[in-house]
Amino acid sequence: MSVLAAIAVLALLIFVHELGHFLAARLQGIHVNRFSLGFGPILWKYQGPETEYAIRAIPLGGFVGFPDDDPDSDIPPNDPNLMRNRGVLDRAIVISAGVIANLLFAYLVFVTQVAVVGVPQAFNYEPGVLIPQVVSTDSPAALAGVQDGDIVLAVNGQSLGEGEAAQKALMEAITTSPNRPINLTVQRNSGQVNLSVTPKPDAEGVGKIGVVLNPNGKVEFRRPNGLFEVFSLAAREFQDMFSRTVQGFVSLITNFSSVSGQVAGPVKIVEQGANLAANDWINLFPFTAIISINLAIINILPLPALDGGQLAFLLIEALRGKPLPTRFQESVMQTGLMLLLGLGVFLIVRDTTQLSFFRNLLQ
Repeated sequence: MSVLAAIAVLALLIFVHELGHFLAARLQGIHVNRFSLGFGPILWKYQGPETEYAIRAIPLGGFVGFPDDDPDSDIPPNDPNLMRNRGVLDRAIVISAGVIANLLFAYLVFVTQVAVVGVPQAFNYEPGVLIPQVVSTDSPAALAGVQDGDIVLAVNGQSLGEGEAAQKALMEAITTSPNRPINLTVQRNSGQVNLSVTPKPDAEGVGKIGVVLNPNGKVEFRRPNGLFEVFSLAAREFQDMFSRTVQGFVSLITNFSSVSGQVAGPVKIVEQGANLAANDWINLFPFTAIISINLAIINILPLPALDGGQLAFLLIEALRGKPLPTRFQESVMQTGLMLLLGLGVFLIVRDTTQLSFFRNLLQ
């Protein structure tokens, strides 16, 4: 059930993004002839008065299609409501609307979380240290079998206890044991497993295993004091999440070699979402928000086949007073699309081979 919930979240966010493009076009009277979730062969479709709505086989995104270059279209080439015949500003609004929709949706998710779940008031500690994320598939932790959502109860037979002291004790055991194996007693689902992890020394000789460590426990919530607190707290949560996500992308660009292993594809995203949902359904709120913000930031990057790449072409058109040659734009976009699809397939294969059930099949 948790896996289905995570898949539903990812599909919903893609739908929100494409819906932003679609509504921005339709509200301006621009013709739209396709609204598709995914790429490749059509699994399901519905033909409306003007627009074909479809779900396709490859769940790596989606697209909104325009009849501008459709040879079978009955719309005259000089129709002012064709996308290509609109001004730069109108087209920029349509192209950027998907990003805006994802950001707005992320904020509304935080609003819903505060209104429905409540305002965080206290944290009730439980035994152990939570590992919410294994940051790299080739890290010592991943190679030893540590998984997202594991709770470390003991190190080398010594119980960690609970709270910040437990987190500090585990961190000390890791950092002071470079190239020396440490034995972890891990709670996973309803059982326990013992794992041997050998921390890898960094440039300063400090042991690292490639995980995020959080105190284990549950947050206690209270009801919000009116709508003003709901919207203001949601804005604060959104700002904090957006800032941290941007910092993560900056770190990826400036220090790619060391953090590239943290890049996740659809399979890894679903796995992380499923683990969070299995632990507590409330975790789906921040999970949904952060993925929505990530989709927005990724799509605004000035790369071919992304919204940011199309906006870059519009900027060049505005500066030149005329667009770049259509054939050149199409070649760049098609090349970018193939590269993105290739990256998506690579991430799916890589992340699938890292799943615990897949590893068990190979053993």
